[in-house]
Amino acid sequence: MRRIFQSQKWIPLFFALITIVAYGLLLPFTGFYWDDWPFAWAAKFLGPAQFIPSFAGFRPFLGPIFFVTTSLIPSNPILWQIFALIIRFLATLSAWFALNQIWPRYKFQTLIASLLFLVFPGFSQHWVAFTHINQEWIPFIFYLLSFGFTACALRDPKMKTINSIIALLLLFVGVFPTEYFIGLEPLRFLFIWIIIAEETNGFWSRFIQTIKYWWLYFLIWIADAVWLAYYYKSGAYISYGVTATRHALSIKTWLLAFGDAFWKAGLYVWAQVLVLTAQSVNAPTTLLTFVLIVLSFLSIAFYILQLDLFSQLSFHQSKTFAISAILIGFIGILLGRVPSFAAGLPLTLQSSYDRFMISMILGACLFATGLIDLLIQNNLAKIYVFALLISLGIGQQFFNANIFRRDWSRQQDIYWQLAWRIPALKPNTAILTDFVPIDYETDLSFTAPLNWMYAPDFHGGDLPYAMIYVNKRLGGSSISDLKPDTAIELPYRTVTFHGSTSQAIVIYAPENGCLRVLDSVYANAQIYNKFPSIMPLIPLSDPSRIITNASPPNLPNPPFPNEPSHTWCYFYEQAELARQVGDWNKVAGLGRAAAQQGFVPQDDFEWLPFIEADARTGDLKSAEQITRQAWTHDGKLHAGLCILWERVQVEGSNEVQAIALKLIAALGCQ
Repeated sequence: MRRIFQSQKWIPLFFALITIVAYGLLLPFTGFYWDDWPFAWAAKFLGPAQFIPSFAGFRPFLGPIFFVTTSLIPSNPILWQIFALIIRFLATLSAWFALNQIWPRYKFQTLIASLLFLVFPGFSQHWVAFTHINQEWIPFIFYLLSFGFTACALRDPKMKTINSIIALLLLFVGVFPTEYFIGLEPLRFLFIWIIIAEETNGFWSRFIQTIKYWWLYFLIWIADAVWLAYYYKSGAYISYGVTATRHALSIKTWLLAFGDAFWKAGLYVWAQVLVLTAQSVNAPTTLLTFVLIVLSFLSIAFYILQLDLFSQLSFHQSKTFAISAILIGFIGILLGRVPSFAAGLPLTLQSSYDRFMISMILGACLFATGLIDLLIQNNLAKIYVFALLISLGIGQQFFNANIFRRDWSRQQDIYWQLAWRIPALKPNTAILTDFVPIDYETDLSFTAPLNWMYAPDFHGGDLPYAMIYVNKRLGGSSISDLKPDTAIELPYRTVTFHGSTSQAIVIYAPENGCLRVLDSVYANAQIYNKFPSIMPLIPLSDPSRIITNASPPNLPNPPFPNEPSHTWCYFYEQAELARQVGDWNKVAGLGRAAAQQGFVPQDDFEWLPFIEADARTGDLKSAEQITRQAWTHDGKLHAGLCILWERVQVEGSNEVQAIALKLIAALGCQ
């Protein structure tokens, strides 16, 4: 066993174990996020071949990557999460290979830099697997391998031509599919310089030799830059409505942006997990994160101490590596920020914008490795600090995984509440809302599962359904205004949704509560007068587009989860559906069934159908009791309760009218 720990041959196994611990512990509880859903839906219903025309005017060199991966892997979230583990493992092996070729005499330092690369805590988007595997990680692997083969070409004259050709081809497939890595190519110049400097003296001699080896890579890099510049200028390149900055930026603006990038990627991210967990020290996630950090620290420190590489450490020998790693790492961080900053995009941690960190990972890990290697001379202390950084990275990624686990769980709630409330929808129906309170999904994300649910036999043509966030789309090309019969058009890769504001239903999904279909009678603008963002939409809602007598949609697993236990929201959604068809007895029965099992709403608005059902079916005592309780508990509900009882007073029997008048007076309804 000791020989296994000591041998470098087993390092890839160590990488694999770290990958599983950092990213795989919550894997069964994660799914699709963000652009994963549109990509998965397109692969399932339109086929892998559609990615070629789909990306023709949008990163055209990316289409073939999607074509290959989606041809091999079905639209199953668990399979894509497993594939993400494999890709992260391969990316780490690629980084390790490249760094070992560049610095073959510093195997301990390159191992540490590779481990930091594996768990880099600034990139939180690992679980958006379908999207980031294809758009960034696979091209990044090619780019890293290109660095490694360039070093191989320099170090092995016999294989120089073959390795150079491989490196050039890998550069092409690494840089052309995505603009993320356009800033990294100068690092190759520095890597070549380091290798040349081992045998060549004099600045100008080294410079000339470095240019001699770099110029072919430089030409490919310039070709890609010209291609991107043409794309930006022509308007053919469209990335989430973002276009390149067209006006000159001040030196101060650049300095502030680069300073922010260096602070975040080079320094702050390594301690980020401590800041985040300090906000909820006693939370179960925090406690589990700390336990994982401690166990990881002990295991990693033990393993590194057993390696033969540790016994070979020498401060004076490693000083040369440390200085070069710090300088190259610092430059790598700044160069990695150039593409996103030039596009006018922010670098915000713990958000979808930290995906731009991927181009800064290599520089950040070299900087951290070099800095610690230089500042800490005691080898044992150095090991412990490195082990701590790696462990903090593992803890941060576990913390992130739990965020995505909660997001996936909330998605499940949304999909099943839709299924319970809306058995089927008439084609060309738009679902309008202000937003759905989930972090990693947009209206475009939700449009894919919506069509997956209600159009399971779709094979092309106009897209039958769309989710529209009106606050985001209003005034744009999708929807010009909120007048009736206003056209709604939503391009969706190679298909398009065509509808109108008169063919829509409006939903509201509270952060704590059940999804609701709003309408002009039972959930109108007067009832929701305290919700200004949703009020203007309600007159557009046409619940008759819901086919109430259809069987519930079949939500296939995968990609959807199995039907969850029937708790409060199940009874509420079924009651809303029954209220829509005027079956008050069924609504009242569902209310009693929920009460018998101890279920109550988180949001008092959800009492409304049950109060009205009790009043209309003769259980006036229950109706009055719940009314008074809800009135006291939530002031936003006052208008809704008054309107409900006014409606009951007009439409009910004499006895009901008397109770209703009395209650209306007692509540002080105007």
